[in-house]
Amino acid sequence: MQILRKLVPFNNVGRSNNIIFNLVSRRMSSSNISSTPIIELREDTLSPQHVDSYHKATTEASVTRKELLPLRLFSLPETGGRLNVATHLYYFQGGFQERNERRKAMGTNNPDWKVYLQSVQPFLVDQKSTIFVEAPLVSEIEGVCGLTPGNIEQQLYDQQHSDDDASSSSSDESILELRRYQLKLGYDTVPKFLELYRAGLPSKLTAPGTDPSTSLVTLLSSEVGQLNEVMEVWRHGSTNAMEQSRVAARGATEWKQSIAKIASLATVFTSTIHTPLSFSPLK
Repeated sequence: MQILRKLVPFNNVGRSNNIIFNLVSRRMSSSNISSTPIIELREDTLSPQHVDSYHKATTEASVTRKELLPLRLFSLPETGGRLNVATHLYYFQGGFQERNERRKAMGTNNPDWKVYLQSVQPFLVDQKSTIFVEAPLVSEIEGVCGLTPGNIEQQLYDQQHSDDDASSSSSDESILELRRYQLKLGYDTVPKFLELYRAGLPSKLTAPGTDPSTSLVTLLSSEVGQLNEVMEVWRHGSTNAMEQSRVAARGATEWKQSIAKIASLATVFTSTIHTPLSFSPLK
């Protein structure tokens, strides 16, 4: 009901995606519905000469993708790491059971999806899938929207209809920033990271001078794949907005203290700027 209430003000944006989400959810048993939601990150490395063709075919098939899968993000990197990597996130409220059911349905009931896969397979060099979960702080700290269907759409609607944000968030220059930490091995490493991060985050989000278009979308930790990986997803109205917010964060005392302690837990840290594709819910 909370999701439906959020969807009402913005003229049914994402209605079809949420209808599919609700239909699948109703098929779940009560035990599956109560399971932990998972987020799947898929990274498809593309042949450089075929990026445009992949982009075109994927955009044309975007309606089918959204009907079959709970897409939250679809982007391509601009700088900060490997290029030509189609990056997409999916939010499975019903956990692995929902993911399994959706993938099974994709393979048996949709000829359009089969045609799409056949058309883009020649463009792919490598594919990677990692399963994440959202950190508890996503639902606990104000200003972090999370990946639950409806939340992203509502936040974008609010930003685009705010007089204060109009100059920086309503343009086509918006970017996504993926900040990834590879942490040391150990069962308690991720919990320590999340505790430190949570302690400092409010000061960063409210730092004077932060661009109004800057927002933390989610914070994820890996469950399947390369373990002890944590990923932040930020949205900025532009690269200038990102830089302005970074400068502001340097004045957030609690945030600086947290990051100083987090540094001892991490072995690798990367920041990559992504451009969302036109059909991406997060853009």
